[in-house]
Amino acid sequence: MTGSAKILVVDDSPAILDSIEMMLDLEGYDISKFYKGSEMLNTLNADAKPNVILMDMWLSGEDGRDICRAIKDNEKLRDIPVLIMSASRGLEQSALDAGADEFIAKPFDLEDMVEKIRSYM
Repeated sequence: MTGSAKILVVDDSPAILDSIEMMLDLEGYDISKFYKGSEMLNTLNADAKPNVILMDMWLSGEDGRDICRAIKDNEKLRDIPVLIMSASRGLEQSALDAGADEFIAKPFDLEDMVEKIRSYM
């Protein structure tokens, strides 16, 4: 189910965003990139729902767990799978407790990440 599948990617690192976008674009996904979780939330409330949200835990001035909670607390959005990424492996449980469907440890293998995303399609 690629082709028309929409993925929102949120990370404050342009290099990480670009590498994720390149890999997911090769897989045929429709990608929207954001540097801030708040920008992504505004899009979620205005646009059609994505199939998956892939988000860094630590964003400039924002905690991805708070963004995840806001998504999961919204009745219209809570069924969207949220995958949280972080280099802080010790925070996996807190990401899952915030409602994340999956925790992806950085650095990650792009092909493994694509497989995890594919499992939510």
